[in-house]
Amino acid sequence: MFELSKLATPLLDPRTALFVILLAGTILLWTPARRLGRRLVTLCVIVGLIFVLLPIGATVLHRLEHRFPRPTLPAKVDGVIALGGDFSVALAEEYGPTSALSPRLGALADLGRRYPEARLVFSGGSGRLIPGRVEADFAPQILAVLGLDPARVTYEGQSRNTRENATLSQALVNPKPGETWLLVTSASHVPRAVGAFRAVGWPVVPYPVEFQAVSGGQRFSLEGGMADFAEAIRESAGLTYYYLRGWTDALFPAP
Repeated sequence: MFELSKLATPLLDPRTALFVILLAGTILLWTPARRLGRRLVTLCVIVGLIFVLLPIGATVLHRLEHRFPRPTLPAKVDGVIALGGDFSVALAEEYGPTSALSPRLGALADLGRRYPEARLVFSGGSGRLIPGRVEADFAPQILAVLGLDPARVTYEGQSRNTRENATLSQALVNPKPGETWLLVTSASHVPRAVGAFRAVGWPVVPYPVEFQAVSGGQRFSLEGGMADFAEAIRESAGLTYYYLRGWTDALFPAP
């Protein structure tokens, strides 16, 4: 199932669908079915204009990113767990940690300094189909660049998805009932991540970072509008899949 989910992810990207339709339309322009080709090419242009003129992608993504507002930080925090998935292992491997700085690790470093007694965890394996080095291999170097002692952090490097982030990290740190744990991940990923942690019996306080959707939307930007919409579609599909598998406590988890 892991392999199938990774292969299906690119197919959910509306940019992929738009390119396939445009390609098919262009090919048909040179065949007797040129009328259908013109219609497909025209459809792509209309869709592109809609995303340029209307903030559809940003509106949908903004709702997803603000499902859980950033909390007022409590006086005492027992632990902070940051999830991987926001930096390129390939870039880190080829060019070093300064080429792969991560907003999630940046937040972990900041929270680690604010709460010097808190337990710190980084959960980041690899979501790639072809095995190789994982995010946890490079996280210590990145944290050192960010000014946090890497030795303070417990690293989990076997997880391949959010469900495994929750189950493997829970087994690793064994959080106690009543403890306060902050969960650091990208804002659009927070609903699925919180749902996954709740499903394994680990209530966490979400700490969203890496917001992408600008309030009011990015007008006159095809790239920005399509990117926002693609991220919203990907996370919505992930939420649906996790709910059907019983990996979240709700279809659209809420505070």
